[in-house]
Amino acid sequence: MAKTSSIEKNNKRAALAEQYAGKRAALKAQTKDQSIPADQRFAAQLKLAELPRNSAKVRVRNRCEVSGRPRGYYRKLKLSRIALRQLGNLGLIPGLVKSSW
Repeated sequence: MAKTSSIEKNNKRAALAEQYAGKRAALKAQTKDQSIPADQRFAAQLKLAELPRNSAKVRVRNRCEVSGRPRGYYRKLKLSRIALRQLGNLGLIPGLVKSSW
């Protein structure tokens, strides 16, 4: 199990990213639009830099829903490899069969 503080910190980042997503997307669109004058694009870039760093979606870490483990993460299932194996052995994941040969 991961530290509770690191899980909560990541949850705060996810909430901030969701909160600022629209504003960030609008500013990014302004900075990339070549039809806008350069000084306005630069002003949009400065406004983008003033936003909180943790509001960027890139800063959110994928973590296991069960254990909070940040590594060995399967995006499709939102589980770590260890939690996937444990739940698979218990038969709680549909379609997952323990292989043997």
